[in-house]
Amino acid sequence: MLGALAALPAVTTDMYLPALPQVAEDLHTSAAAAQFTLSGTLLGAAVGQLVIGPFSDRFGRRLPLIIGIGMHVVVSLLCFIAPNIGLLIALRMLQGFFNAAAGVVSLAVVRDRFTGSTAAAMLSRLMLIIGLAPLLAPSIGGAVSGLFSWRAVFLALALIGVVLGVIVLRWMPETLPPARRRTKAGASTFSGFRVLLRDRQFLAHAIIPGLGMGVIMSYVVGSPFVFQEGYGLSPAQYALVFAINGVGMVISAQLNAWLVGRHSPMRILRVAVLLLLGLAALLPVIVLTGLGGAAGLTAGLWLVLAMHGFIAANSSILALSNYGHMAGSAAAMIGALQVGLAGLISPLVGILGGSALAMVSVIIGCAVLIVLILATATTAYRRGGSDRPGRRQLRSGAAEPAAPLAPES
Repeated sequence: MLGALAALPAVTTDMYLPALPQVAEDLHTSAAAAQFTLSGTLLGAAVGQLVIGPFSDRFGRRLPLIIGIGMHVVVSLLCFIAPNIGLLIALRMLQGFFNAAAGVVSLAVVRDRFTGSTAAAMLSRLMLIIGLAPLLAPSIGGAVSGLFSWRAVFLALALIGVVLGVIVLRWMPETLPPARRRTKAGASTFSGFRVLLRDRQFLAHAIIPGLGMGVIMSYVVGSPFVFQEGYGLSPAQYALVFAINGVGMVISAQLNAWLVGRHSPMRILRVAVLLLLGLAALLPVIVLTGLGGAAGLTAGLWLVLAMHGFIAANSSILALSNYGHMAGSAAAMIGALQVGLAGLISPLVGILGGSALAMVSVIIGCAVLIVLILATATTAYRRGGSDRPGRRQLRSGAAEPAAPLAPES
């Protein structure tokens, strides 16, 4: 259930991908403007997470989830009738704002119940379901837009929201009891953000998944035009390429779930980011030499995108480790940085020309920043830094949310 909820923002993005060229043509706009309907969704989600996270710490997990899914359905129906690109961008921002509830509440629920390596393993399991979005959503979206139009994709998204809403109402338990909610008199709902912003290591571990998402979204917004217009692939062939790359992320997420039982999240993270940088550096060689054509670029991207499965879960758990008592706010900050940074980074692909070289250049820039932040703002590459508590911590998986864990655990 949590995996399906956490996948809602990804499904909202990925079902729409094959239709981007149709949107640009039908609404008489540019490719960059059509791409911004994706970036706008991410920016809306960034704001939504900052609002919904503290709200869930104060009123519980179920209420914001129900409101967010309900409004996702309403906004999806409005997107269906949007008459121009400007209104569609605005509605997509609202859509991102409201379905952010699914992502932030899912992460907070994991932290309510688990911590340490067990929580990292749980997040990796959730990524198995989230990873199904690139496998299935573009194919479904391509079929829907091919049979009807790109607008019909939003009817499908509304239907998905209805189904998830019924599931939540029927089976979603409340994981944050009243005794643990932040309801003290005079306490500001957003006061926790001040604490988080003063914690340098929390910020470092929260920014890294955001830059990792920047890698993915640079690929997401650029690949429809790169593969369909640059390499001449059909929408069905592009959906297959997207699915193949999704398989890489699913495999790496499950491998990470196995690894965290044997190594600390920090140790895995410090190796994964170096591999990411090395693999990303190969992409311009493939693009400039034309090595392997579309298949060669797909293979290179497969390796680069697979690294996200080792980076996002481990870095997120390291960021959350000291903040079980305010997991909603901490999860919101992590989620907001993820989608916010991705929303700011991904338009650079279009600004730089929307070519394959532009796409891989943005990916390399993100990889460089990830390594620099991990090296300078955390203990990852210091003596003993990778051996901090993690693999032995709370092996039973029982959460102790009121007691902060040791730094870098």
